[in-house]
Amino acid sequence: MTTGLEATKHITRIVPADSAGIAEAARVLAEGGLVAFPTETVYGLGADATDANAVARLYEAKERPTFNPLIAHLASADAAKKIGRLNGTALRLAGKFWPGPLTLVVPALPRCPVCDLARAGLDTVALRVPAHPVAHPLLEAVGKPVVAPSANRSGHVSPTTADHVLTDLRDRIDVVLDGGPTPFGLESTILDCTDEEPRMLRPGTIPRGTIEELLGAPVADSAPIADEAPIAPGQLPSHYATRAKLRLDADRVEPHEALLAFGPSLPPGAERTAYVLNLSPNGDLLEAAANLFAHLRALDATDVHSIAVAPIPVTGLGEAIRDRLLRAAAPKP
Repeated sequence: MTTGLEATKHITRIVPADSAGIAEAARVLAEGGLVAFPTETVYGLGADATDANAVARLYEAKERPTFNPLIAHLASADAAKKIGRLNGTALRLAGKFWPGPLTLVVPALPRCPVCDLARAGLDTVALRVPAHPVAHPLLEAVGKPVVAPSANRSGHVSPTTADHVLTDLRDRIDVVLDGGPTPFGLESTILDCTDEEPRMLRPGTIPRGTIEELLGAPVADSAPIADEAPIAPGQLPSHYATRAKLRLDADRVEPHEALLAFGPSLPPGAERTAYVLNLSPNGDLLEAAANLFAHLRALDATDVHSIAVAPIPVTGLGEAIRDRLLRAAAPKP
């Protein structure tokens, strides 16, 4: 794995997400190139999942460890069924939430076209069918599975606009398909469906309670991965890292801190800082999720060394928001 300074240079082109831009992006992917494109969650960095050379370029551009597997994105559930073995539970989940922000980790079928590098050598494959008016026609035009981790350098805050992508990956990738801000701003929920009883690998846009309501049973958490390689993205303890230190569940703002607020009331000390962004003044978790990564990036671009983060409820989407904040605040490797 090369370092960022050694990563291959490419002139990154920005193309609008119209029919011509989508056709151009599909052509670049088919030729082994790297294309950032919007999904309903965040911008993904796409590569042909069947092309090991293209996937190796993706790992290099992101400076991502190759033991961390990638999600294969497809245009339809029927296409996904040709790649992985979906048991009864997985089929119920796919029938309800695909297209949408749900990733299912399932056993890979024999002769699975997703290359070993993209699967990190595992006998499972992570599958998603996104619901986005740009991502869907792009995947249809490519006609193959496309791996698409978040379009940022590994461990950095995920991108929700084309400008965020360029901040991290300018001249490392070929094309950015600019479809405007992403609507949800928080990555997909990932479930391990290798058994009939699914396990939560990463909380995300679809809340745990919504999944449990469909299945009529609790969804257990996956085992910690302290000494083993992850079977899906977003499981590493330190992720979404900011330059500034995050101080979670802050009940006051210390001098020289920025504030990432939530809800109508600001903690004491907020009046002393010039840098305040509110995830949702009304306390709406959906709005907070959509703003999370953009607000973290904006505060991290200031001259502060610490960001005080207001308490976030653990209900609904709050679980996923807190998960991202905990990983962002974790000690960096």
